[in-house]
Amino acid sequence: MRHHDLPERPHPDDLSRVVGVFKALSDATRVRLVLLLSRHEHGVGELVAALGLPQSTVSRHLAILRTADLVSAQRQGTAVRYRLSDTHLGELLRQAFSHAEHRRLGLADHRPQAKANARGR
Repeated sequence: MRHHDLPERPHPDDLSRVVGVFKALSDATRVRLVLLLSRHEHGVGELVAALGLPQSTVSRHLAILRTADLVSAQRQGTAVRYRLSDTHLGELLRQAFSHAEHRRLGLADHRPQAKANARGR
């Protein structure tokens, strides 16, 4: 996978979009939805069953994710299937959960300098 460098001075449109992504992901239900959709597409009924939440709650959170352009929907007859808009979102969550796990377990960072510093303590 191609990695992009982090900008020192982000474009204002990019900065706004990044803030919007984090706002959309600032709810545990929406993160759980994105985790489910990172594996493959789902219909609302499947998501309701997986999360154990009312259909109205799942639909409301899907609408927020769609508005943030994180999730897309495709109609198949009378059903609607949801999927992530692109693969970057799954990678973002993978990194976020790696970060959380490292903090929870007290693990060292992956950077070579951080590893050297951790050994020198």
